[in-house]
Amino acid sequence: MINMKRIVTIQDISCFGKCSLTVALPIISVMGIETAVIPTAVLSTHTGKGFSGYTFRELTNDIPDISKHWQSMHLAFDAIYTGYLGSVEQVQIVSDFFDSFGREDNFIVVDPVLGDGGSLYAGMTQEFVTEMKKLCRKADYILPNMTEAAFLLGIPYAPEHDQSSVEDILRKLAGLGCATPIITGVHFDSESQGAAAYDSANDKFYYSFSKSVDKTVHGTGDIFASVFTGAVTLGKSLEQSLDIAVKFTYDCIEATLPCFEEMWYGTCFESCLNNLIGYIDDSKK
Repeated sequence: MINMKRIVTIQDISCFGKCSLTVALPIISVMGIETAVIPTAVLSTHTGKGFSGYTFRELTNDIPDISKHWQSMHLAFDAIYTGYLGSVEQVQIVSDFFDSFGREDNFIVVDPVLGDGGSLYAGMTQEFVTEMKKLCRKADYILPNMTEAAFLLGIPYAPEHDQSSVEDILRKLAGLGCATPIITGVHFDSESQGAAAYDSANDKFYYSFSKSVDKTVHGTGDIFASVFTGAVTLGKSLEQSLDIAVKFTYDCIEATLPCFEEMWYGTCFESCLNNLIGYIDDSKK
């Protein structure tokens, strides 16, 4: 029997529209990793621009029962990865899940979905930010964008940064208790954009960039987080995982550009999955 790696990802599922579990499940699966899911909510569509009148059902009360059942089965995971969480109560329940399923030989990834463009998403409160900060303390990797990093640290948001300020923010994020913070959406000029990571144990910084695309594309953060988590699970180094996630996210954006009218809907990531398999194979050489 093949001993497959196994990830559990905890986030909402939009039945139509490309984000959250709709993205995470196929991407992690195509990397050859068994993917368990805990949906935090079910929506008829995602809540971004382009959709209105969507349905929403919160599943907060189901999460503890799922956790209890899994504990009775003695399930174990190589990685635990969280995305969008919809309430303070959900954050607290997920924190308990970390306590139950976290081990010395697995790792936790928290994508602290809070906001973008200098503002919190609708429905997010300062109390939620405080609880998310506590959750980040339990993570081995956190993946905020610049807006989320600012809210987690309680510092003013700035749209432009140089290398020194990015590294200062990464050090401060590590000070929250997470060993390896990663900031997405990093750019030092108009030509490139990517991500920066800080390995606090070795005091090393890593950067990966692709071409900059002056378009807002829904769901790219979920793509990045899913690929990064999968790559680390497969034993790739921090530097390799960062590069693979940045390259694949850019591929997905580029593939979507001819369909600009659908950018609010999500990326054409399905057409790029062979690229992802190739990146994983190339990193073995």
